[in-house]
Amino acid sequence: MKKRSIVFLVLLVGISILAVFMPAVPGKIVTEGIDSGDVAWMLAATALVLLMTPGLAYFYGGMIDTKNIISTMLQSFIAMGVISVLWIVVGFSLAFGEDVGGFIGNPATFFMFQNVLDGNPWSLAPTIPLVLFAFFQLKFAIITPALITGTFAERIRFKAYILFLILFALLIYAPLAHWTWHPEGFLFQWGVLDFAGGTVVHMSAGFAALAASLYLRNKSEKKTAISPANIPFVLLGTGLLWFGWFGFNAGSALSAGTLAASAFATTNTAAAAAGLAWILFDAARGKKPSAVGFCIGSVVGLVAITPAAGFVTIPSSLFIGTFASIISNVVVHWKSKTSLEDTLDVFPCHGVGGAVGMVMTALLANTAVNGANTTGDGLFFGDTTLFIVHMKALAIVVAYTFLGALALLKVVDLIFGLNVSPEEKKAGSDYSQHGENLFPAEFNTLREIA
Repeated sequence: MKKRSIVFLVLLVGISILAVFMPAVPGKIVTEGIDSGDVAWMLAATALVLLMTPGLAYFYGGMIDTKNIISTMLQSFIAMGVISVLWIVVGFSLAFGEDVGGFIGNPATFFMFQNVLDGNPWSLAPTIPLVLFAFFQLKFAIITPALITGTFAERIRFKAYILFLILFALLIYAPLAHWTWHPEGFLFQWGVLDFAGGTVVHMSAGFAALAASLYLRNKSEKKTAISPANIPFVLLGTGLLWFGWFGFNAGSALSAGTLAASAFATTNTAAAAAGLAWILFDAARGKKPSAVGFCIGSVVGLVAITPAAGFVTIPSSLFIGTFASIISNVVVHWKSKTSLEDTLDVFPCHGVGGAVGMVMTALLANTAVNGANTTGDGLFFGDTTLFIVHMKALAIVVAYTFLGALALLKVVDLIFGLNVSPEEKKAGSDYSQHGENLFPAEFNTLREIA
């Protein structure tokens, strides 16, 4: 482990030194066409999206048991460090660099953020600096692999997670972002609508989670239900996610205007409806309405409205949140009866929720809401084209993310080994992976177990 740590440290130092010798910023920075109001809003939206990752850490951390809280939360926080560096070096180029065949960006276009600070604004965001667009997109790249951590919380080695994080960002997230959001990406060219990441973020994370659930399952081990360690953490995390999601969705308008306000409204409406639908559906099945249930339902609503936020009316968002919440609730109940090892239900909430959102966008998109960017009305308004395109894209994204994640998990398993040992699992990942514990008084007992 020490040798590998030295290699990674040398690599990071090497990247840092390389950055020093990159070409200096030219004297003239583009200011023509830049709108100060849009810049102010997008700076705020970018910060809001980043806040979602700590919110996710609290959301997941509160739902896991006490001996894995720190490790689970760290998996979200470490993504902010790893992906931020990776995005600067090559990630932004792969996602938004010069198109290569509609599938990927040229890694040399913005290598080490060349031509970003002084570059011309992004074609679809002409009123904000390119560097602001790049950092707004970075926050999406950070949270996507962090979402998957709810699947293998307490079961994966930290070093294996880091390698998976890097490979996922480069080989799954960046291509999907390019296909969907780059003007030359093939899904964009088809007319696929994904306003803020239902496909790129939530479906990619959700179906990668399904792959991890299958790959990591242990049929010989009896599944045990996990009691949330800290429900107030779950409530806090939900509040931070809900708050940050306004930047996620309304910020994806890429300007301060009517479209951002509409996306803001649909986001809040879907989350509220979904939270209520979850606990009402639970109550109809004889369960007590719970704080965790409302929180999970609200997040599902936020997931489902994400691809549709800037394309549907506010009443439509009420329907999307309600419908997605019920579907995800049913899938969670079904999953609990299988051998799938999806610890915190990432697939039912993000994979299924994102897929429902993508379908709902194809059904309910309305050119009256966003005629400039909507490629057609949804099926409910008599147009079949968008629905057919979305069904094709849905199949492609599911297959690519699921099979791609399986391949990455296999590679990482061969290099590091994914699973913690039975002894490490008994001691908990907080201690076995990080030498820390929520309750320091238990250290001596943990040392004996380890």
